[in-house]
Amino acid sequence: MDSYFQGKSLLKEKDFTGSELYTLIKFAEHLKYLKEHNIEHHYLAGKSIALMFAKTSTRTRSSFTVAATDLGAHPEFLGANDIQFGKKESLADTAKILGSMFDGIEYRGYDQAIVEGLAKYSGVPVWNGLSDEWHPTQMLADFMTIDEVFGHVKNITLTYLGDSRNNVANSLLVTGALLGANIHLVGPKELQPSADIQKLAQSYAAKSGSKLLITDDLAAGVKDADVLYTDIWASMGEEDKWAERIKLLQPYQLNMAAVKATGNPDVIVMHDLPAYHDLNTKLAQDIHAKFGLSELEITDEVFNAPFAKQFQEAANRMHTIKAVMAASLGNVFIPALVEPK
Repeated sequence: MDSYFQGKSLLKEKDFTGSELYTLIKFAEHLKYLKEHNIEHHYLAGKSIALMFAKTSTRTRSSFTVAATDLGAHPEFLGANDIQFGKKESLADTAKILGSMFDGIEYRGYDQAIVEGLAKYSGVPVWNGLSDEWHPTQMLADFMTIDEVFGHVKNITLTYLGDSRNNVANSLLVTGALLGANIHLVGPKELQPSADIQKLAQSYAAKSGSKLLITDDLAAGVKDADVLYTDIWASMGEEDKWAERIKLLQPYQLNMAAVKATGNPDVIVMHDLPAYHDLNTKLAQDIHAKFGLSELEITDEVFNAPFAKQFQEAANRMHTIKAVMAASLGNVFIPALVEPK
């Protein structure tokens, strides 16, 4: 029986090799085929999964719930008001109790130390649904989408525009370096990744052949890009920073000028969502009232263009999350790892 993934937690991308990440992507593509053809795949029949959400979620919660159900497992949602870390019970004690009742645990919240602690004390696989530092399930969906569109991930050039020191930018830089994709992070100098993250990514790039660029020069960053990617300008918990972020990030908006500046007629656009491309949300309306902007990190024209792949990317969250849970908990036989191509 294969032991590449069984019992292993997904806490951050750097815990896996490039070939392990790409194997999970190819497994997710297989599971997507099974789902689309109504072929049963109950790898986790009889298992129970705890879904812990200190941060609210649409795609992550839906993906874990549907994925667990498709795999034959029972998902149990535990919201922010159900989690007692540091209030009535310690993290270690909570983790031990949950590990005795559940077969696997998903956690989405703020502090990376919490998801690490759950893995340390629970004795069961733990999956990071998002922390302030890393977003590994998003990365698997992102690079699965790239693999579907282009047929490979290696040597693809992905340019990220915006806040380049948030969890998504960190994860794109490190994951791309592991997989051999070229990653360009384009944003103001005030919002670039830490020296430690850059050093870590460069160490992986030296082995994979990935070319990394971190710059505040939009024209240089987008040139020849295959993928343009952006994210919300202020993350959850940063609602007081909108004025500062708008001032810094408006020059890095993903608009049609940025698309044309790539010089690539086959470029695609990606966004991890939610996106503020119109005034159809309360937050966007509040921003418009204060700053007069009707579009933020991405324009409506680009968001609705035929080359925008954010909904394919969002749908792939479920398939990649399913692959991670099945591989780490389902005694799945994988004869060999797949090298990134």
